[in-house]
Amino acid sequence: MSTASATARMQFVVEIARRLHQYGTSAPRLEAAIDSVSARLDLNCHSLSTPTSILFSFTQRGKAANALAEVTQVIRVSPGQDDLRNLSEVNEIADRVIDGVVDIDEGFRLLGQINDRLSGLRRTLEAASYGIAAAAVAAILNTSWADVVAAGTIGTVVGVLAAICELRPRLRLSLEAISALLATVIATLICVYVVPLTLKSVILASLIVLLPGLTLTTAVRELSTQHLVSGVARLAGAVATLIKLAFGTIVANQLCKLLHLAPVVLPLPPIPGWAQWVALVFGCFSFAVLFRSARRDIPLVMAAAALGYLITYYGSRQFSPQFGVFLAGLGMGALSNLYTRISRRPAALVRVPGIILLVPGSVGFLSLSLLAERDVFLGINMTVSLIGILTCLVAGLLFGDLIVPTRRIL
Repeated sequence: MSTASATARMQFVVEIARRLHQYGTSAPRLEAAIDSVSARLDLNCHSLSTPTSILFSFTQRGKAANALAEVTQVIRVSPGQDDLRNLSEVNEIADRVIDGVVDIDEGFRLLGQINDRLSGLRRTLEAASYGIAAAAVAAILNTSWADVVAAGTIGTVVGVLAAICELRPRLRLSLEAISALLATVIATLICVYVVPLTLKSVILASLIVLLPGLTLTTAVRELSTQHLVSGVARLAGAVATLIKLAFGTIVANQLCKLLHLAPVVLPLPPIPGWAQWVALVFGCFSFAVLFRSARRDIPLVMAAAALGYLITYYGSRQFSPQFGVFLAGLGMGALSNLYTRISRRPAALVRVPGIILLVPGSVGFLSLSLLAERDVFLGINMTVSLIGILTCLVAGLLFGDLIVPTRRIL
């Protein structure tokens, strides 16, 4: 490190931060990682991370703490998306540079080799995973076989649309609204002309991947740790996503009324209990694909997602639903920190999939939909439930960090 110029070290910190942000790291962990890497590279760095920008203020080590910044850098970034494989690679490269195994030039070269582009096979698998996740959630909601098939089919259509939007940035801004509109219209057509469906459950399941439950959870956690700028911005982004989803559903409902499409209300028998556990396995696999896990990490990610759900399921039966969510957050927070202590790999490999089936994005979607339909009291009741679930989940994660403190940042 002593042979590297200050500029090269600063550039390496900025590139590490940009990559971590791109792969879904939250503001508290990102800022702590910047501070840690900078200190190991003999730099002082004050940073401020938001969902769309990162601010760096560098000085050389040994200068007074109140010395003016020698270099200030601002980078504009897009909101990150969880990519567990690339996050692990960045973490490993940063460790190797900090430990002196490779120099900074080699570190830059290794970062440049990280492939952000998805192959055609991977895009196809991700699109199919939308459908698998939708069918699995419909099964977990104890719907009928017709609902499961319909949700899986519509979810696949949403996945194909999401893959197209990845290649067309302008269309990406309207993905949620268009997906909600298509999902509602297709589900209504199936319900009218093919087979009766539990319409709300099918629509909710088919849009499950687009619901910003994880973003809401991250926003509340950032607010609870006094990262107010990032927390408020992320919360506003999650609410905007929910509004687009609700708006698409409302437009579709009005369109169906205009076309005189009246859904048939005829409850069908629910699927057997064993099918829900089979669906859980497939759902965990789909989330491992959607989080872009490395092949070697797929069993770990699936196990974490299943364990988080099981803790919630049995905790809710023994106590209350909110306390079950708290126990799951507590368990997954502690286990993720324990995993990173043992393996020296990012805790996100366990923490993120471990809470994905607990996050309350669906509750937020339902509450906004009800409010838009002027069912004010039920909408407010759902909003209160949303706040309660978020509070319990974030509290569980924070207590998990207290029980098993992490020795690493990510």
